Amino acid sequence: MELIFFMKGIILGFSIAAPVGPIGVLCIRRTLANGIFNGVLSGLGTATADAMYGSIAAFGVTIISNFLFDHQFYLRFLGGLFLLYLGYTTYRSIPAETAAQTSSKGIFGAYTSAFFLTLTNPMTIMSFAAVFAGLGIGTTGESYTLAGLLVFGVFLGSMLWWLLLSGMVNALRASFDTKRLKYVNQFSGFIIASFGIVSLITM
Repeated sequence: MELIFFMKGIILGFSIAAPVGPIGVLCIRRTLANGIFNGVLSGLGTATADAMYGSIAAFGVTIISNFLFDHQFYLRFLGGLFLLYLGYTTYRSIPAETAAQTSSKGIFGAYTSAFFLTLTNPMTIMSFAAVFAGLGIGTTGESYTLAGLLVFGVFLGSMLWWLLLSGMVNALRASFDTKRLKYVNQFSGFIIASFGIVSLITM
């Protein structure tokens, strides 16, 4: 039973992470510009946020979930503004300068920016809550172990996707010169900013 729930968590985490949204575009662009490590760290930030939301849904932390739902307007507003900022800075970034950024600040920023963007979408809790309810995960003591395994599986499944995506993009990195990277930055910036605009319009 435990193994089944663990495997279901992996499949769920992989499936939630796989659709290419603003985080996916950001991960692709960062992998091309800075290498696979930077792309994986962006994915790690998203996987961490997914696991946090999964934990809230699985363990029934209603105080936190209610707070997030009550303030989802402000969270989406901040997320939309942050996407616009990321889109602008990505569009304007110079490939040679971006590729040279290997400081711990840049690495920390790759993780925290992806983590923050994922947290600004509290509707993710509803997705997890619906799936967990369908799988029979409640808040009774006997289900804590299964809930924990499911959440851990979600984290691993999400990370599996980001490792796969970063690895595939990194394999193509050598074929991108400075001129092509500039086009990637501009296209990525436009797409990321577009997600921000859509987020603000649909609030």
